[in-house]
Amino acid sequence: MAEADTTRRTHGLLTLAAAEALWPELLSKSTVPAAPEAFTGSPANPRSGYVLLGSHLVPTVQDADDRWHVHEADVRRAAAELRLVTLNKNALVHVRPGHVPSAGQGDARALRWRQRLGREWIQARNYDTSDGSWQQTGGDHLRHLAGIDWRRVLVVRTKTQAARTWWVPRTLGQVLDAAERAEAQWLLAARTCSRCGAKADNRPETWRVQTGSGQQTICHACRTTTLRPYTRELEGRLYSALSKKRGSLAVSGWRCAVCEEAPASVIDHCHEHGYVRAPVCQGCNTRERPNYLYRNDVYVTDRYASLFHTHAQDRLRHWHRCPGCRARTTLPLPHLAALTALLVGAPVRPTHRVRHSSRRRTPCGELRASWMGSYNQPRSCVITLSVDYCPSGEHSTLAQVPYRVAVDRFRVWLSETAPEAAAAAGPSRHDTVPAQFRPVIPDTSNPLPSLF
Repeated sequence: MAEADTTRRTHGLLTLAAAEALWPELLSKSTVPAAPEAFTGSPANPRSGYVLLGSHLVPTVQDADDRWHVHEADVRRAAAELRLVTLNKNALVHVRPGHVPSAGQGDARALRWRQRLGREWIQARNYDTSDGSWQQTGGDHLRHLAGIDWRRVLVVRTKTQAARTWWVPRTLGQVLDAAERAEAQWLLAARTCSRCGAKADNRPETWRVQTGSGQQTICHACRTTTLRPYTRELEGRLYSALSKKRGSLAVSGWRCAVCEEAPASVIDHCHEHGYVRAPVCQGCNTRERPNYLYRNDVYVTDRYASLFHTHAQDRLRHWHRCPGCRARTTLPLPHLAALTALLVGAPVRPTHRVRHSSRRRTPCGELRASWMGSYNQPRSCVITLSVDYCPSGEHSTLAQVPYRVAVDRFRVWLSETAPEAAAAAGPSRHDTVPAQFRPVIPDTSNPLPSLF
């Protein structure tokens, strides 16, 4: 650990050897078993630019001597989230062999945990029942899944000599699904030029450049382009009208209207009123997206703390670029539900004592906000705040907040948090809500996801 301790004091970076020693230590008191080769063993590949740890995508950094490092803070953040996960071997999901992609099919870096376990299932048919050892039949040995030692939580059920089924805890499947989604977004952004939208066919890593807000993907042709600031050229325009005109949704040459550093990649618009807000970069676009569970259901994750606390001024100014939200002094319903959960649900959210600690307590489960009804009929719309995955199973619904009450709470909070945005908003009347939803025509020419 001498090398690890020395590395930790150097700009917060860890060598891969030090990180692999730290990872099992951080998860020593967790129900999730840590893999010993989480950063170098298959399917991890630090040369890809990232390593998956649970549902977190941890970027890798290469120094002048071609050695790879990771940030210690990222590793600790991923471990802290996994420590909250409880693996219950009584709640399982079946691992089916299904379709196993051949070599070279799809992106070789992608996790695809179901397909990888399916391949292992096929190879494990040569399982030696005499001494309980695994008989590998060739191919790439799957050492872990997103830093998790999957063999230690695998449940094998044997009906007959030839019929064995594989099962894994349901919560592990949810973590790995979240890891696949995070990885898919990263791979898409890594191949797509954030200025012109061009795709990198070969060697997309050569398009990665360092900017003030982190790494960005910029093609060689766009690196000489000077970015211009957004000066409200699209204010008051309907997204549905812009999407019908060829070339009107091009964002090449604009600087992101939120962070004002990275090049813009998409036109952000309000789904509830249909108005264009501003061109934004891929990073701001992703951070703002609601963490949907269903169409009328969001999980209030740590990402919302950044939106409504750390960067509240910038986000509120951006959201109120929509004339509808600004005139009604409100937010789109998913964001309003998330904010209501933080203002109303978080203070009454129960806590549980941390295992092996008499003083430390952790918040109960996952905070969730759902709603019934529509913003078109505010009198019938109710936001329900609840807790999922309570360790004791005793907590569920925390509160029910009518839409009007949620809007009033937002106005009070807005006046305290962002007085300038509050002064520019209004006048507001609930009966000015549009009678019908404005149709929004998606931009099918742009593969990047559009956002509120």
